[in-house]
Amino acid sequence: MNNTELRGALSLATVYVLRMLGLFMVMPVLAVLALSYPDYSPLLVGLAIGGYGLTQAMLQIPMGLLSDRLGRKPVIILGLVLFALGSLVAAQADTLLWVVIGRIMQGAGAVAGAVMALAGDISRENQRPKVMAIIGIAIGFSFYLALLLGPLLAEKQGLAGIFGFTAVAALICIPLVLFVVPGAQNISPSGDTLPKLADVGRLLADKALLRLNISVALLHMLMTLMFVSLPKRLVSENWPLAEHWMLYLPVLLLSVFAMALLMRVSRQGRQKSMIYLSIILLASSMLAMAWQQAPLAALLVFCWLFFTGFNYLEANLPAMVSNLAPAGKKGSAMGAYASFQFFGAFAGGLVSGLLNQFSAGQFSYLFAALMCLLWLGLIRGLGSGSIHLKRYALSLDPRIQPIQDSLKQVSQMAGIRDITLVEDESVLYLKVDSREFNLQKARQQLGLVS
Repeated sequence: MNNTELRGALSLATVYVLRMLGLFMVMPVLAVLALSYPDYSPLLVGLAIGGYGLTQAMLQIPMGLLSDRLGRKPVIILGLVLFALGSLVAAQADTLLWVVIGRIMQGAGAVAGAVMALAGDISRENQRPKVMAIIGIAIGFSFYLALLLGPLLAEKQGLAGIFGFTAVAALICIPLVLFVVPGAQNISPSGDTLPKLADVGRLLADKALLRLNISVALLHMLMTLMFVSLPKRLVSENWPLAEHWMLYLPVLLLSVFAMALLMRVSRQGRQKSMIYLSIILLASSMLAMAWQQAPLAALLVFCWLFFTGFNYLEANLPAMVSNLAPAGKKGSAMGAYASFQFFGAFAGGLVSGLLNQFSAGQFSYLFAALMCLLWLGLIRGLGSGSIHLKRYALSLDPRIQPIQDSLKQVSQMAGIRDITLVEDESVLYLKVDSREFNLQKARQQLGLVS
């Protein structure tokens, strides 16, 4: 990567970490600290934990499209301002209802699409996967960091302190976006980075993509559902909130190690089997957590099973969506995927809140285990042939040869699985079998290399 790409990747990753920390840090503490609010109820706790997901899901695609009209940076800054305002509302809240409102306002700062589009704009085609990978790693890192920092900060500053930190972090990101993140003139092919409304409806009807979208919704529903109940369980085991990080740290480290083993097996052509195994791990952990008298050691083992399955699916589902999306429609497919992901977080908070409000606590875990069993049935029809698929976007030069001739020339090459030409962008989107397709030869035929 050149200096511009490296600076852009690291600065955008920092923006993502600071922003996602604010969303995630409340998850391991809110269920405990919410007891101090006068209007406390399990339902409001669930909505406070997952409420951000509703507005994130609703605005993810519109904010991405808006960035195509107004520019990436203005939309990102708008999203950060909305996020900071929501954080301040939650920080000043004297009732749990106002915390819920603040969380919903936080979610209105849905800038993930604009950030990814800007990352695409500032990177060359051959370096774009590296830039996206750095940002993706930052997202996962922010979740782990939030689980460790949330309880520590809550002990010293309370819930208001966490939301206050979140507001300040969002405001710090604004000069970072303005002065550190490189500017760009939308040089990336838009089909790879931004959703298009005309594509979304058709992609939602794609059975394979729909299975993956529902899968990520269920995955994040389970995550939110667990944190509605888990922190209180740990407190009941005589572990103060400030010391919960000591429990989370070894569980997370061991789960990353176990995930790496699953990834290694997956690369041996057993991806679908590892998906089944991960869902079974989630189901087992949810079913085991319904055991209310479980000792702390057993509870931590259940958490380890959960995070092992969660980490594997969180890392692999986006790649599968990217591979299965039609050529030139990756932006639309990932936009729909992100919307399902955030809606799942909201649904998890709502469902767990309702179940805890009107029934015994273990029913939320039993419900989650049932959803996992249905999930196993859902993915039975999911093909496993996408592991060797890769995607490329080739910018054509009409001065070398007519665009239609370029399309015909490349479409006859070995390994082509899907091809889309966007003439007004002079871009050829390819989905290919990496075992057969020769990218260098394609570029030579198009006159893109000397």
